[in-house]
Amino acid sequence: MQPMYYIGLDVHKRKISYCVKDSSGKLHSEGSIPATRFDLDRWMKTLPQPWSAAMEATMFTGWIYDHLKPHAAALKVAHPLMLRAIAAAKKKNDRIDANKICDCLRCDFLPECYMASIAIRERRRTLRYRNLLVRQMVQMKNKIGMLLMEAGVRYNKQRLHQAGYFRELLATNPEIDEGLRVLLRQCRETVVRLGKTESALIRSLRLDGLLAERVERLMSIPAIGPITALTWALEVGEVQRFSSIKKAISYCGLCGAEKSSGQTVQRTPLSKQRNKHLQTTLIEAAKMAPRYSPTLALLYDRELQRGNANRATLAVARKLVAYLMAVDRGQTHFLVVDREACVAA
Repeated sequence: MQPMYYIGLDVHKRKISYCVKDSSGKLHSEGSIPATRFDLDRWMKTLPQPWSAAMEATMFTGWIYDHLKPHAAALKVAHPLMLRAIAAAKKKNDRIDANKICDCLRCDFLPECYMASIAIRERRRTLRYRNLLVRQMVQMKNKIGMLLMEAGVRYNKQRLHQAGYFRELLATNPEIDEGLRVLLRQCRETVVRLGKTESALIRSLRLDGLLAERVERLMSIPAIGPITALTWALEVGEVQRFSSIKKAISYCGLCGAEKSSGQTVQRTPLSKQRNKHLQTTLIEAAKMAPRYSPTLALLYDRELQRGNANRATLAVARKLVAYLMAVDRGQTHFLVVDREACVAA
């Protein structure tokens, strides 16, 4: 067998630092190259064969991973926080970081993280862009209200963003001058345009052949709509990577961190190490869930008596994660079981 060469990559926007070592730890080469596909191709021709590489997960990792994957014997992506704990040092620069990533890979100490397929990552990018559009749409709606309040114009807050009421307000209210009317129309046109684009993106994802069947199964769960189902499918990727419901709950950010030392045990609020997109979507779904499911309504009421509304909402969100895991793993639609009928039988 040919000896394996190990490569550590420290990835940045404009530059990639690398360190190449053999299995014994002997340095073969190190340096840096521009972060372009052309330079990566030219650099790979100089590498000894076979080679495996590792890099830290950053916003630039995706395209580099996809470009190197066909040429590597193995390619891994390291978890940034866990890697920081292992490779902490007083002196830190790109060359040292690449060297340490290389050593972690060579000694099998690399804290590897999940890397979704290209198809999932492309669709995930679309969904996250949709979330950006929604935030911008909310900002523009708030701006309309602010412009009216600045001018001292009275309006119906509940009906402000209805098309008919908005046209009537601009046409009949004498307190709105011409300059303000122009700004309000531009804001309204922006809201409408963003809304149409957002709807088109969601429609394209729901009809996508890779997601349509899976999303339909997930939407059979009470209180799970198209946005929650798409967010779960695209942010989780392969549900089999979670060995338990507890790990899925932790990934969704629905539990707190623990700090224990000796006899002291401290539980912190919700952990910041989570998928923020899933956390936000599931909590919003959990707030509406008791209206659509008697079982979740009972769970909410029971937890509300023990604590407060936030605790009850988190309990419902965790139950939704259990439902999503069961449907996704079993690849079957959600079935509501009547407990009284089961006991009678």
